[in-house]
Amino acid sequence: MSDRSGHFAGDDPFAIARSWLAEAEGAEPNDPNAIALATVDADGLPNVRMVLLKEVEADAFVFYTNYESRKAQEIAQSGKAAFVMHWKSLRRQVRVRGLVEKEDGPLADAYYESRSLKSRLGAWASHQSQPLSSRAALMAEVARVTARHGTNPPRPPFWGGFRIRPLEIEFWADGAFRLHDRFRWYRSDLAQDWIIDRLNP
Repeated sequence: MSDRSGHFAGDDPFAIARSWLAEAEGAEPNDPNAIALATVDADGLPNVRMVLLKEVEADAFVFYTNYESRKAQEIAQSGKAAFVMHWKSLRRQVRVRGLVEKEDGPLADAYYESRSLKSRLGAWASHQSQPLSSRAALMAEVARVTARHGTNPPRPPFWGGFRIRPLEIEFWADGAFRLHDRFRWYRSDLAQDWIIDRLNP
């Protein structure tokens, strides 16, 4: 499109997303890779929570979590998810909707190994999204798994990644007088080429 230039230039939405994220890393005070991840339960009721995006691949977005968490269970049931990444410092956001698959192989192993020891042990200790009697009970579980796994815990079998393969990506930039710039890449299935639209604010 002739007027898609500047921040929106290029035909690869993943390259644009990486570029915007790189800009945010120099501007946001905390967690520039934070995303609000939305899933839907079996009754169609939405859930949303903040997670950290860990990779923008050539054709997908990757994050990690406990596979027994509510988000993971809802993803397993629907196979779909959406997220928004918003940077107040840049006055920009990226919205993504798509299909989800597990990342449960070497990439997940490598990311788990890159985490601090306490975070790796914490992944073992937390029964994510389940009721917890007290903070003391959680810390006791951390002590138990530390005694069991020591300083080199393996990646838990219930912990790994998810890869979101988008059917839709929207880039939004703040405009004067609420006349924002919005461009949407979309396709009906993953094998198709992207269609690009400018959207009204």
